[in-house]
Amino acid sequence: RYSLFYNHLKNIEESEGGLDKFTKSYKTFGVNQLANGGIYCKEWAPGAEAVFLAGDFNGWNPFSHPYKKLEYGKWELLIPPEDGQSPVPHGSKLKVVIRAQNGALLYRISPWARYVVRDEDKVNYDWVHWNPPQSYIHKNPSPKRLKSLRIYESHVGIASPEGKVASYKNFTYNVLPRIKDLGYNCVQLMAIMEHAYYASFGYQVTSFFAASSRYGTPDDLKEMIDVAHSMGITVLLDVVHSHASKNSEDGLNQFDGTDSCFFHSGYRGTHQLWDSRLFDYANWEVLRFLLSNLRMWIEDYRFDGFRFDGVTSMLYHHHGIGTGFSGDYNEYFGLHVDEDALCYLMLANHMIKSLHSECITIAEDVSGMPALCRPVEEGGGGFDYRLAMAIPDKWIQIIKELKDEDWNMGNIVHTLTNRRYEEKYIAYAESHDQALVGDKTLAFHLMDAEMYTNMSVLMPLTPVIDRGIQLHKMIRLITHALGGESYLNFMG
Repeated sequence: RYSLFYNHLKNIEESEGGLDKFTKSYKTFGVNQLANGGIYCKEWAPGAEAVFLAGDFNGWNPFSHPYKKLEYGKWELLIPPEDGQSPVPHGSKLKVVIRAQNGALLYRISPWARYVVRDEDKVNYDWVHWNPPQSYIHKNPSPKRLKSLRIYESHVGIASPEGKVASYKNFTYNVLPRIKDLGYNCVQLMAIMEHAYYASFGYQVTSFFAASSRYGTPDDLKEMIDVAHSMGITVLLDVVHSHASKNSEDGLNQFDGTDSCFFHSGYRGTHQLWDSRLFDYANWEVLRFLLSNLRMWIEDYRFDGFRFDGVTSMLYHHHGIGTGFSGDYNEYFGLHVDEDALCYLMLANHMIKSLHSECITIAEDVSGMPALCRPVEEGGGGFDYRLAMAIPDKWIQIIKELKDEDWNMGNIVHTLTNRRYEEKYIAYAESHDQALVGDKTLAFHLMDAEMYTNMSVLMPLTPVIDRGIQLHKMIRLITHALGGESYLNFMG
């Protein structure tokens, strides 16, 4: 594994002039403003016969601005400035026009698009050129790296009592002060990378470089992170590099008219349970895309690290489907491990640590892959923490299946302390997985219908509410004490 990682790193150094240059590709790919006012466009579309840029700026003429073909399936276009001004104004709509191998014209959003919006009356997202005359300038430095995290996991859209999608501004002014007052030192944000299907909670990403426009503008998100930093709060992004939405009109799928651009073709390129596309981590341009994506979120938005979603799905060809992990080493070493994906994670952690050593990375891994949270130079995966995913499942199992007098403290303590030696874990009693996705919160499991009627401080405690509140506190206390080196709680 280490030699595979080392060979990749060496190839990047030799072919691309180093990891630093390679992962800055978000500044050249897509549509970027030049200092002289001109526009430089670059795309990777190996299956395309021809590539054009169309939009408001040229009256949607699909052929007036053709890209020039480069080697390795890349295409570029330079649009000179007009009287020293940008030929593509800020806020105008664009599309990449691909002529596929069968002659069809496909209108696509660039995979590198930085801002996409959906009009009320439309199903699909539109790509909007984001280049404001004055972008948001960060005023506060990032907090120093924390020795122990107390994470408030949150979703901007549901962070409001009103029955609507809440905004970045609402989170900045109404939620961040509460997070600070409650004693949390870190906020982890779900559903920031743009996703067409809101009910996926951000886990079916369509535009990887775009901050979701349903909560506001990119500058609103930058301000939100800046204000969090002013309070000494570390901000983590829930990053989804394990799969991508199947959408082709406003997603990555079939960008160049083939099913293999960015993804594995055929059976290997589709996740059977999630109905989504799976990246080809062995592909040079996929590595460029994903590594540059991480770099952009750190450098443009000032995120302080990442919680990598779906790491178990990435690590194994079987994606963890129908597989139980007992801890036997044969489960973690062998042909069923996706070495390319593991190598990508090692590269990602190596890049983050070498360029931004203060950044924190967390793996959502249910399998317990050995050394995932040890440094890359030790042959590990390079993550700082992993989520202690057995703990919340244990609490729900106990509450659902056992009477109070049958709770086995030995078994509970074993589950809370059963973790890999010298690897850091984040303990939690419940996260969005339990609270949102097809289940109920612990409070609802414990108190259910009486939550609606008997929670007032003006009336005496009922036995159900009394038991529920006490167990709720004790579950969190023992999880916090024994479950790991850091702690996480889901909003609300």
